[in-house]
Amino acid sequence: MTKAYDALIIGAGHNGLVCAFYLAKAGLKVRIVEARDVVGGAAVTEEFAPGFRNSVASYTVSLLQPKVIADMKLADHGYRVIERPISNFLPQEDGGYLKLGGGLERTQAEFRKFSARDAEVLPQYYDALENVAELLRDLALRVPPNVGEGMRTLLDGARQGRRFATLSLEQQRDVLDLFTKSARTMLDSWFESEAVKAAFGFDAVVGNYASPDTPGSAYVLLHHVFGEVNGKKGAWGHSVGGMGRITEIMAKVCRDHGVEISLESPVAKVLVDGGKAVGVKLVGGEEIAAARVIANVGPKLLYERMMDAGDLPADFERRIKGFKAGSGTFRMNVALSELPKFTCLPEPGEHHQSGIILAPTLDYMDRAFLDAKRDGWSKEPIVEMLIPSTVDDSLAPEGCHVASLFCQQFAPELPGGRDWDDEEEAAADCIIDTVEKHAPGFRASIVGQTRLSPKGLEGKFGLVGGDIMHGNMSLDQLWSARPVLGNGGYRGPVKGLYMCGAGTHPGGGVTGAPGHNAAQVILRDRGLFAPRWR
Repeated sequence: MTKAYDALIIGAGHNGLVCAFYLAKAGLKVRIVEARDVVGGAAVTEEFAPGFRNSVASYTVSLLQPKVIADMKLADHGYRVIERPISNFLPQEDGGYLKLGGGLERTQAEFRKFSARDAEVLPQYYDALENVAELLRDLALRVPPNVGEGMRTLLDGARQGRRFATLSLEQQRDVLDLFTKSARTMLDSWFESEAVKAAFGFDAVVGNYASPDTPGSAYVLLHHVFGEVNGKKGAWGHSVGGMGRITEIMAKVCRDHGVEISLESPVAKVLVDGGKAVGVKLVGGEEIAAARVIANVGPKLLYERMMDAGDLPADFERRIKGFKAGSGTFRMNVALSELPKFTCLPEPGEHHQSGIILAPTLDYMDRAFLDAKRDGWSKEPIVEMLIPSTVDDSLAPEGCHVASLFCQQFAPELPGGRDWDDEEEAAADCIIDTVEKHAPGFRASIVGQTRLSPKGLEGKFGLVGGDIMHGNMSLDQLWSARPVLGNGGYRGPVKGLYMCGAGTHPGGGVTGAPGHNAAQVILRDRGLFAPRWR
């Protein structure tokens, strides 16, 4: 083996970088091994056509923890996010449109075009959502109580449950609704306009291979609203330089603290000796010793492909096989010679700087999922378009633009034994056709494109099943049960093995929370950090 490290992290995605920073800052000798030739995991920026650059997979900012931003001093190194002037823009099938965001009064005025009642109840809905979102913000940087640790489990559970106990009965009912109900059932209880319900319901299917009618989908909606940008809760924005700029800065900060980052170093196997993780073996044959191994890859990739079954407890191995992964996501970037001209609002404006949602109703979203289950993908898929070049002219040549197309629902595995390699182009054409219906001339304006099917996302980023969340965000795979009950506190089932990726609490998105929390657990186990109750 090569020289030993205090900590060896598999994967230089943003959570791995965050974890490495905190460990190195505490004095540990840290090395990261990354399979690709660039840091960042799914948060990277690449040139995909001459002069055109864009975020490759993750594509927008909100959930990155303010504490992580402050602790790593990202702003001092060039981190900058430009807020969207409005949150979302939804063209409607009747030729109209709905804008969401830009302040309560503006949104209420938009809602009145569809329902005076919906505009009236909007403040109450925002209050209910914010109360529960604040609960999630409080839990995001806390280590979940790990079942099976006796008194520590009880004390951690009691401490984290205090916030819930302080909520009023009405607020506790809102929590129950958002954690258990389908997005449609929850939204039906608040609103009557189908356009309004679609504006909120879209968040319930982002990275979620499910219908808005699926029980628990309301939680996925909530997961996407507990972030903030530049101190504004619930806001979303564009990272200047693309998402890769964030991870480039993180990598620099890590190196400044002595972290070694090895690129093009894919891991073949986690080495276990005497029931303890002792290092890794790279695909090239090099073995690296470490006192602890920290996985920033998804649970399916780690436990099913990087470890021998004999090194895992039998029950844990069985449960990981049942861990659900596959977000139904298809990701495209397109280089454009001009801005899209939407039939309902053709002139350039603030809607081009927002999230453009092509999914006008919850019924549309439900059909997309049912079609994907039956046929592999919907002929009318759910598409969110962002055009970051409208606020960041470094991404495209003058007068041109780049657009991110985030698309749902596309089966992680195609029915009938079909292969995504054979059907990726047809699916991409279907996505472009969907945009073309709302913005005639869009196809003719495309001068370059990239496409990543679920299989492509797995091949490029190691996201098993193309799952951008590292595993479904369903109730049985959240908090203390993410990824498996009894191993929900960032510790693996093998001594010396830890997890710091989105397959742990609080889940997917560019948050930095799993990396932050895992580092606290590792430092606690090493005796460098003690919780207050001790």
